[in-house]
Amino acid sequence: MGIFKKFSTVNQAAKLKKLLNWYGPYLGAGIKLEYIADDWREVRVAMHMKWYNRNAVGTHFGGSLYAMIDPHYMLMLMKLLGKDYVVWDKAAHIDFIKPGTGTVRATMLITDEQLEEVIEQTSSGHKFLPRFIAEIRDETGELVAKATKTLYVRRRPIHHR
Repeated sequence: MGIFKKFSTVNQAAKLKKLLNWYGPYLGAGIKLEYIADDWREVRVAMHMKWYNRNAVGTHFGGSLYAMIDPHYMLMLMKLLGKDYVVWDKAAHIDFIKPGTGTVRATMLITDEQLEEVIEQTSSGHKFLPRFIAEIRDETGELVAKATKTLYVRRRPIHHR
């Protein structure tokens, strides 16, 4: 749980938000975390179009669009499940729907139903590969890209807790 050890006090979400907003790849891509819910169920990010984050045709880099959502589902689920679970990124897929220009935003959510399913599916000690979908939208609300994140989740054996 490396990064979370630094945030073991009240207001963990706000502290992590500040840290990630100074994270080099996010700074370089122009990505900004706008909101992390105190209960770790929602994260909102934005990427503003800048001279330094345009590709050859003047739109957002596809890799930067993916970077907007990359770590968040894993971090959210790690925090929601706690140290009794192993959580890793397993796979990702992104569909580019239309060129992204201007400011683009994404909201990542983990619902009660999704969390309950993860807990239920891992209760026997088996791995579970939940999928989460995040949509990246432009300033008019049009869909720019849709990303699917597959995580690997397993409850730790009792002797490792």
